[in-house]
Amino acid sequence: MSFVPTGTVYGTLLNFRGEWDAWAARMNEAPYRAPPKAPVLYIKPGNTWSAAGADIPVPARVSVVEVGATIALVMKAADEVAGYVLMNDLSIPHDSFFRPPVKFKCLDGFLGVGSTLLPAGPDTDPSHFRLEVRVNGELKQRVDFAELVRPAAQLLRDVNEFLTLGAGDMLMLGCDVGRPLANAGDSIELSSPGLGSLLNTLVGQAS
Repeated sequence: MSFVPTGTVYGTLLNFRGEWDAWAARMNEAPYRAPPKAPVLYIKPGNTWSAAGADIPVPARVSVVEVGATIALVMKAADEVAGYVLMNDLSIPHDSFFRPPVKFKCLDGFLGVGSTLLPAGPDTDPSHFRLEVRVNGELKQRVDFAELVRPAAQLLRDVNEFLTLGAGDMLMLGCDVGRPLANAGDSIELSSPGLGSLLNTLVGQAS
């Protein structure tokens, strides 16, 4: 089934155990002084979306791009998942684990969106999802969704306590530590059984 996004795309921070552990020592620092009790979300607006196969522009001021390989829930209703899709949540590397500034995450084209929707069903368990990331054909990362802090169903329940998701909205499950870095000219491919592959090429822009 070919997928075209229609709703709002939400990203999730600190939802892999490795990512949580990497930032744990800083969670008690100002201004928050405690670990988050609810999911930490951000929005990837429509200007960031890039279709599978599309070139993604990289501004001349950006020296390197961080690959954020993930899978998103595609909603049928507030508490009902229609299916799952690959996403590449690109960003500029930054040192902020809460509320990263828009200038790092919401650049034009900085969200690759897969074209294959894997329909939800009783035999599809997101904790079994596995994802591989290749840069210029070289394997750079494996992502295991059994390592989520909040598994997909729990994440959705917790988000629904403070945010109503509508049909077509998408909720990314999060990105793990060890995110590969890429440069203008590199091709990035995400692949996962049942979800196909998502290939985008970074293209440098003139200054």
